[in-house]
Amino acid sequence: MQAYTYIEKGKFALLEKAKPTLIEPTDAIVKVTLGSICTSDLHIKHGSVPRAVPGITVGHEMVGIVEQVGSEVTAVKPGDRVTVNVETFCGECFYCKNGYVNNCTSPHGGWALGCRIDGGQTEYVRVPLAQQGLNHIPDGVSDEQALFVGDVLATGFWAARISEISTDDTVLIIGAGPTGICTLICVMLKNPKCIIVCEQSAERRAFVKAHYPDVLLTTPEECSDFVMQHSDHVGADRVLEVAGGKDTFQLAWQCARPNAIVTIVALYDEAQMLPLPQMYGKNLTFKTGGVDGCDCEEILQLIKEGKIDTTPLITHRFPLERIAEAYEIFEQKREGVIKVAITQ
Repeated sequence: MQAYTYIEKGKFALLEKAKPTLIEPTDAIVKVTLGSICTSDLHIKHGSVPRAVPGITVGHEMVGIVEQVGSEVTAVKPGDRVTVNVETFCGECFYCKNGYVNNCTSPHGGWALGCRIDGGQTEYVRVPLAQQGLNHIPDGVSDEQALFVGDVLATGFWAARISEISTDDTVLIIGAGPTGICTLICVMLKNPKCIIVCEQSAERRAFVKAHYPDVLLTTPEECSDFVMQHSDHVGADRVLEVAGGKDTFQLAWQCARPNAIVTIVALYDEAQMLPLPQMYGKNLTFKTGGVDGCDCEEILQLIKEGKIDTTPLITHRFPLERIAEAYEIFEQKREGVIKVAITQ
């Protein structure tokens, strides 16, 4: 089977690999029916994910059909349509029981698929700890509707949840890339008083304006003044930093009001400075990633009820044999790309 593979820093290639088999009784084999490219895949390519293992098949955003399950997997059966969680977690350790599944203490736990073990930009994938890592796609929900549940949408949902948003809040979201828009969709479920999206790209601001017309838009250069003008308490009550740009962390805390919550969703290529002397007295609370992807069942139900729709984010579709072309468009942000669906 074909598999898009991490060769070395800066290099991916489409290679022929053997179809995966069950290794542990907690495994499942899933036939991938639709996948996608995530910005985290680009972080692997650029060498900013030290855990990533050369030779692994990349990709952790996918849906598919269960083909085979291990003897200890009872939550799904062959033939089930499922989403695949970006995280592998045991469900039994202290962190899992408290909902912090990103910090699962299992040797297989955390971000494994497409990072430490073979992922989903291929035809078949082995999913460890599948009892927790797979979720049924409800009847009436398409592959495209469910595609982002296990990763980028779970990230947005988690970010909105931990930000403790109230209906009185002004919420600033920095970044309108795929994760930023998923975060926006989930913040909208909280019905805050005002949502401001800060985005450098005119194309992406136009996308937000077209699909979410009640959201206010600004640019990084104008953001601080804009937030002050559109907030009640000299800054945003909640700031969600989803861009991961060179200066966006600094912008996030500067735009927050005193005693605000600043949620850092972004994955940075470089270390960020916490300038405590300048922050002193602002009494900010910082919450940082990565995602605890344990809300997938709830998200799928919200999709079924029509309360979440991420299909507009799919701006491009490519077959697996053209995945290198898809990566080029996604990485260079060409043709108004937001997300790419990879078909079989």
